[in-house]
Amino acid sequence: MMKKKKIPLRKCVGCLEQKPKKELIRIVRNKEGEIKIDFTGKAHGRGAYICPQKECFEKMQKKNALARAFGVEVPSDIYEQLIEELNKNGK
Repeated sequence: MMKKKKIPLRKCVGCLEQKPKKELIRIVRNKEGEIKIDFTGKAHGRGAYICPQKECFEKMQKKNALARAFGVEVPSDIYEQLIEELNKNGK
């Protein structure tokens, strides 16, 4: 019998639902304090995850959830990059 592979779950900072890590967009804050969208999912630093849906993005922005997750103010260009990503994914 094959061992079932455990799917890593992460919580979306917008809707607060647990989802498989692969379905979410990872935003990372590294040691230098830079905040970036992590497309590989492997960048070093503190990660926060968001569903690729506009509703989650809006909730996250309203709650200032990213700033809370990282303990720092999040530059507006990060939000702009995320919006672009969401539009690219056609969601």
